[in-house]
Amino acid sequence: MDLPVGQNDYSEVIENDRAHVWHHLSQHKKYETVDPMIVVEGKGMRFWDAKGRQYLDGVSGGVWTVNVGYGREEIADAVRDQLVKLNYFAGSAGSIPGATFCRALIDKMPGLSRVYFSNSGSEANEKAYKIVRQISYNKYGGKKHKILFRDRDYHGTTITALSTCGQPERKEQYGPFTPGFVEVPHCCEYRSQYGEVDNYGERAARAIEEVILREGPDTVGGIILEPVTAGGGVIPPPEGYWPVVQEICDKYDILLIIDEVVCGLGRTGKWFGYQQYVIKPDIVTMATGVASGYAAISCTGTTEAVLEQFKAYPDDPMSYFRDISLFGGCNGGPAAALANMQIIENENLLDNVTAMGEYLMGRLNGLKDKHSIIGDVRGKGLFCGAELVANRETKEPVDESVAAAIVADCLANGVLIGMTNRSMHGLNNTLCLSPALICTKSDLDEIVDAIDAAIRRVVA
Repeated sequence: MDLPVGQNDYSEVIENDRAHVWHHLSQHKKYETVDPMIVVEGKGMRFWDAKGRQYLDGVSGGVWTVNVGYGREEIADAVRDQLVKLNYFAGSAGSIPGATFCRALIDKMPGLSRVYFSNSGSEANEKAYKIVRQISYNKYGGKKHKILFRDRDYHGTTITALSTCGQPERKEQYGPFTPGFVEVPHCCEYRSQYGEVDNYGERAARAIEEVILREGPDTVGGIILEPVTAGGGVIPPPEGYWPVVQEICDKYDILLIIDEVVCGLGRTGKWFGYQQYVIKPDIVTMATGVASGYAAISCTGTTEAVLEQFKAYPDDPMSYFRDISLFGGCNGGPAAALANMQIIENENLLDNVTAMGEYLMGRLNGLKDKHSIIGDVRGKGLFCGAELVANRETKEPVDESVAAAIVADCLANGVLIGMTNRSMHGLNNTLCLSPALICTKSDLDEIVDAIDAAIRRVVA
């Protein structure tokens, strides 16, 4: 049932948008003849546009963010109450919501003890890089400054964050990039670099060690990895991968940074994606799900051992972490994050993610049995992907226009899904799903049925 929003006249809003808004990830030539979508309202798993059309959201706000669904009054009320009491103070001082949320967050992250606030995933990762670089300067005379990143992983949109981007199309036209960042091979077994091997996970991890030895272990200070590769094709790590990565980091004294910007706060069925595996990170970054999009907030969490290195020389005015995030001082963020966490706990959403994730993977594998265009189905929790191929035997990817047509067909029929977008040359061919943690079997059936119908219409 459509909301009354469709009865309102939003023509002026649409024209103002067309004339003045520069949309993210959009070629604007089309808006000369096509109205931009204006999203007006959301409730639970659904949202409505300015024309009154209702959509089921299969990607949590377009970029896996609205984890607990739209219209959560308890989060909005927590933000409103905090803003009236104290909206902002620079992060050089503490706040009640900040301290309270940090304690609640750290309780979910054994081994970590400190939280640094900022306001986006890109910024959270930049803080991690600066931590590695400053430790390198103070402890190793600047030599151990290189930071490794993985092919197909994504860590943000600033120039330095793009310097650690394993998605070539996202980087094109934005160089030159910040020096000192070195790529290691991906871990997508479906696209194995080593042919058919029994121990692919271990082999992919050992490739990291090969890069370290090539660069020189005394020059590598950190490595950043997504627990599950997100925009690069939804790639869970193969069996055996993470234990070897941990072994390598310990062996060569390399700080392990886990980018939980997408997976954090429940997306995989645990509070953090790395907790699905054997990993002891030194630094963990997070953003999208921290407050489910109700306020801007990101966090860079660290062990106490990391912080201690910034206390070693108290008489040196340059030895502390000389960083600031302007909007890291906004108190609405931690207030929203705390309310968001309470919802996840009170509604047992981690258990729902595990159960619904298994159901979704089962439905997607059923589609794979039905449609030869689906070459691989993969995921963890409510974070799933279906890679589309022109030929299952050769694994030749479909042209991205085919994937885009399937996404467009689903949208035209009231279901929003995603796809790898401007990521890898010739491999923008994976359909991406990340429905809210509150989803039901009925919601997932509607999403999968829409994909099924879209494939039949597009591929026929």
